[in-house]
Amino acid sequence: MIIKTRIATLVASLSAAFATQAEVLSVEKLNNLNKVHSVAVSSDGRTLVYGLKTPQGSDLYVQALSAQTTEFAPAQSQPKATRLTFDKKAESDVTFAAHNKGVYFLSSRSGSQQLWYLPLEGGEARPVTDFPLDIEGYRLSADNTSLVVSFDVYPSCDSLACTVEKDKQQQAVKYNAQVYDDLMVRHWDHWNDEKVRHLFSATITSELVTDAKDITPNWQTDVPAKPFSGMEEVAISPDGQKVVFSAKVKAKDNAWSTNFDLFEVSIDGGEARNLTADNTAWDSSPLFSEDGRYLAYKAMSKPGFESDKFTLQLRDLRTGETKSLAQQWDRSVGSFTFGAGGRAIYATAKDVGQTSLFEISTAFGDVRSLFSDGYVGDVHVNGQQVVFSRHALNSPKDLYRINRDGAGLSQLTAVNSENLASMAFGDVEQFNFAGANDETVYGYLVKPAQFDPKKKYPLAFLVHGGPQGSFGNMFHSRWNAQLWAAQGYGVVMIDFHGSVGYGQEFTNSISRDWGGKPLQDLQKGLAHVQRNYKWLDTENGCALGASYGGYMMNWIAGNWPTGFKCLVNHAGLFDMPSFHQSTEELWFAEHEMGGPFWAKDADYNKFNPSDFVENWQTPMLVTQGLKDYRVPYAQSLGAFTTLQRKGIDSRLVVYPDENHWIRNADNLKHWYEQVFTWMAKHTKQ
Repeated sequence: MIIKTRIATLVASLSAAFATQAEVLSVEKLNNLNKVHSVAVSSDGRTLVYGLKTPQGSDLYVQALSAQTTEFAPAQSQPKATRLTFDKKAESDVTFAAHNKGVYFLSSRSGSQQLWYLPLEGGEARPVTDFPLDIEGYRLSADNTSLVVSFDVYPSCDSLACTVEKDKQQQAVKYNAQVYDDLMVRHWDHWNDEKVRHLFSATITSELVTDAKDITPNWQTDVPAKPFSGMEEVAISPDGQKVVFSAKVKAKDNAWSTNFDLFEVSIDGGEARNLTADNTAWDSSPLFSEDGRYLAYKAMSKPGFESDKFTLQLRDLRTGETKSLAQQWDRSVGSFTFGAGGRAIYATAKDVGQTSLFEISTAFGDVRSLFSDGYVGDVHVNGQQVVFSRHALNSPKDLYRINRDGAGLSQLTAVNSENLASMAFGDVEQFNFAGANDETVYGYLVKPAQFDPKKKYPLAFLVHGGPQGSFGNMFHSRWNAQLWAAQGYGVVMIDFHGSVGYGQEFTNSISRDWGGKPLQDLQKGLAHVQRNYKWLDTENGCALGASYGGYMMNWIAGNWPTGFKCLVNHAGLFDMPSFHQSTEELWFAEHEMGGPFWAKDADYNKFNPSDFVENWQTPMLVTQGLKDYRVPYAQSLGAFTTLQRKGIDSRLVVYPDENHWIRNADNLKHWYEQVFTWMAKHTKQ
C-alpha cells in the first residue's frame, strides 16, 4: 500500500503540473513513445542493459545500478544510461555473458538474424554465428560454451544446408497448392507448410559458428510451438548437458488438445524423454534453479481448457519428487524466475485488475505480495534486489527496482520524460459493484484528459477480449484507454465474470455462459457508473470490443439494442457454428461451447449472435484483419452483411495484412481514426 501511494502521489503531482497544458495523447504521439524491451541484468546485480525503440530506430543502453536504499528513489536520482549500439538494425533478446563483461543479442545487421557479442568495456560488436537460416530464438549454457537455437526446417532434412536447398526447389515449383491430411492447417496468421521448428545445438568457440546439430530431428510439430511460444519454453541445465522444452507430440487431436508436455533431451541429441506424461493438460515454461537442484515449471490440470489455472510445479532433481507450490493460492502464474539459492520463486500473476509480483517459498509454498500497482514484467532477481518493468493506465513502460522485503522502490528509467512533459492524462479510478449473482465485480474508469467537473461527458464503454482476459491497469498501443480520454470521453472497462485475476472460479464462470453473466455484469456496471459519476452521460456513448469483446458487440446488438448510440466491433464472433468450423484452435471453442458444433447439448445456438439479428438496430463499425485465422474474416463479413441488409448505419474496414491484432503503426493510426470518427458521428460532445 505504501508503494502504491508513493507511485500514485508521483503520478498525481505530475498530472497536476501538466493539467494546465493543452496537449493530450494522440495516436501519432502514442506511436512515437519510446519503448523499453530486451531487459537484462548482470549476475552481480551491478549493471542493467535494455533495448530502447524510438522513432529513429532501436538500440541498446547500459546503466549502472546504484546502491539500494529503503526510500523511494525517482529516476532523476539514478545513474545515467549510456547508449551502447548505433547500428541501423535493431538488437533484441539480450543475455549477459557469464563474466558480466559483455552481452549477447540477436540482430540482422549481417543480413540475416544471427547471434552477436558486444563487450561492455569498449569495442565493436562481433558476430558469434553465421548460420544459413535466421535464428528464431536462442539459449546459452551457464558457462556460455553451448548454444541452443531454433530454426524452421524441413523434417526430412539432415542439415541446415538441406533446408536452404529445399527452399530454392520450392520456389521453382510451377504449381501453387497446399495439401493437408491433418489439422491444424493454419494457425494465428499463417497457413502451415512442410516446415516445423526444431532445436539445434552448437559449441561456441573463438571461431564463427556456421553449423549446428539438430537435437530434435524426428520431431514433427513445432518446438517450441509457434507463433506465441518462444524460447521461454526451452531451458538448458546448469551443467550444460540437458535441454528441456515444452511441446506437443504430433497427433490427430492436436487441434482440439491442450496436452503440451515437457521433454528432456541431451544437448548432443538423442531420444527425447517425456517428463510430464502423467498430466494430460498443459505443461509449460521449464526453468532450472542456478544450482541445478530444481526444475520449476507451470502446469494446468484441466485438459482442453487454455485458461485453466497455471500452478507452479517444483521437481527436486536429486530425489525425483515433484510437488505443487502454493496449490491453494487462487491465482494463475504468469512469468517466473528463481531467487538466490533457489529458496524462492518470483512470479507475476493477474490480481484484481493488476499484474502483480509475488514471492513464493520453494520450501513451504508461502506466497507474499511484493508489488501490486500496474502491469509487472521483465523480472530479474539478483541477491536482495528485484528489477522489473512496469506500466499502467496512466504511465508507459519503465524499469523499476525494489528490495526483496518490499522496501526501497526505485524508478530506474524515465524513457518518455520529454514526450510526457506537457501531456495531460485522464485520472484513473478502480471501482467495484454487485454484479451477476450479487458477486463483487471490478472495473476501471478513466476521466477525460482535460476534465471539467462542470461538464457532462460522453461514454466509451470498452469490453475486453479473451474472454478470459482483462484490460486491467496497463498501457498499450492497442485499445489504449487514454486515447479515448484524450478525445473527451469518459472510459469505463468492466472485468465481467470470466475475467482473470479474481480467482479461478470467477474465470471459469464464463464458460458455456458467454451471453449470460457477462452481459449482466456489463449492464449492472454501467448502472453503477450512472449512479455514482454524474459527470458521465451514460446515455450518450458507444460500446467497443475485439474478439470476445467484438462478440459482445454482436450480442449487445441483439440483447441490449437500446443500450448505446453506436457499437464498434473488431474481429467479433457473429455465427458460432461457423466459427467452430473455421477457427484453428478447436480446443477453445469446444471447451467454451460444450463440445463440437454438432454436439446435441452444445451452446453454439444458445449464445449465437446471428440468431438475434431481428433485434438489431444500433449503428455498428466493423473492422477486421484478413490474416486473422483465430476469428476468420467471414465472421465480420456476416455481421456487416446483416447490418447492410437490415438498413442499419454501418461501415466495414478491412486490413489485408493484419491478423487478430492491428500491429502496423500506420494501420493502427487509421483504425483509431475510423473509430473516433464513427463515435463522433453518433455521440454529442
